[in-house]
Amino acid sequence: MLSANSNTKTKDSAQILQGAFASALSVADPKQIIPKYLKQIFPPGQEPQGRCLVVGAGKASAAMASALESYADQFWPDTKIEGVVLTRYGHASPTSHIKIIEAGHPVPDQAGMDGAKEILSAVSNLKPNDILIALVSGGGSSLLTLPQAGISIDDMRTTTEGLLRSGAPIEEMNVVRKHLSAILGGNLARMAIQQGAQVEALLISDVTGDHPADIASGPCAADYSSYADAIAILKKYGLDQTGVPKSVLLHLQKGLAGEIPETLKEADLKSARVRNHVIATAHLSLEAAASYCQLQGFKTIILGDTITGEARDVALVHAGITREICLYSEWAKPPLALISGGECTVTLPAGSKGRGGRCSEFLLTLFAATKDLKQVSALAADTDGIDGSEKNAGAWFTAELRERALKQGLRAGQFIDAHDSYGFFSELNALVHTGPTLTNVNDFRIILIE
Repeated sequence: MLSANSNTKTKDSAQILQGAFASALSVADPKQIIPKYLKQIFPPGQEPQGRCLVVGAGKASAAMASALESYADQFWPDTKIEGVVLTRYGHASPTSHIKIIEAGHPVPDQAGMDGAKEILSAVSNLKPNDILIALVSGGGSSLLTLPQAGISIDDMRTTTEGLLRSGAPIEEMNVVRKHLSAILGGNLARMAIQQGAQVEALLISDVTGDHPADIASGPCAADYSSYADAIAILKKYGLDQTGVPKSVLLHLQKGLAGEIPETLKEADLKSARVRNHVIATAHLSLEAAASYCQLQGFKTIILGDTITGEARDVALVHAGITREICLYSEWAKPPLALISGGECTVTLPAGSKGRGGRCSEFLLTLFAATKDLKQVSALAADTDGIDGSEKNAGAWFTAELRERALKQGLRAGQFIDAHDSYGFFSELNALVHTGPTLTNVNDFRIILIE
């Protein structure tokens, strides 16, 4: 794990880049934020009484469950804690009362479907006045892929793979998945409401806008999308003919015709005891990184946490802003740090496998587009610790690494054409390796202009 250092006089560019990323991760650490919010949701004297069922899904959910157990052991001695939480392979965290199940992501597998069935079964056995605590983070959409009747796990897997190949942004992917799932799109909360239970959902956001309906496709939130939206997305990417199984299209068409219920809507929550609490966001992480950079003597500009689009295109825009500041700017003079978040996409051409992910591809394009700006260093990484196809979180570069690439005869353009950002930065020993961070607040990008 990268760590920040408060000594401002001995740091080089690489240390500052890494320290900023570590600061961004620290404010989304479940060990820090779960106790804080549990105390707010259940203040002293209003602790959960009787049965408390904990369920959840996402890359951070196991760490959230572990933090909740530690808090409950100390402050809720009379509360019975039990439950089931799904997380990605390699993202487990120790628990005593809450069962942790690891499963496939981003493409769902049988372990995920079995775990989702177990979660839905546990919620269906709630009694009036029981408390359901849902621990939800990015990655939950895939992990909670329990399909509706008539749709198999293979059908869901094929649909997910088709959407991934199409380059559809995660928001559109999730609209489709909500309308195929027995849990997403508020269906988990709907089950708890029918049982008379109270629902408190704690959400770590990895989506632009931080709307509860979008975080892991909103298992406990009212959904604003419709079956018509899901069908339109499949048509948009040419998946409505051969890209998805017939069972999926038939289900969506039945929904459009009103033959099966829509996802949970605001009207369904009028008399329900359901609350969604967004406890960590990308912007809070960007603010933490900005504060760190300021301590290192850099002015900071946060470009936003909602930046989306093709990774290459986003990189070229960032490069243009960087060039303007380096060469002409009067309104923002170096030393300066440009910080941004959001989630880009990488559309692979037919037959291309590629190596890397959206963060590494962003960074390689930025590297090439600023090759004459020697005062520029940068880092881009996914806050969950995994950027795309390999095991790195992302990559970084400095002026020294530019010189090394030149000496080694590495041509960025060739690696860009092959979508092999991983290969390029691996050759330079400039990959960011954190392992699973057990949190997820989207992508992190920082450009230092010295």
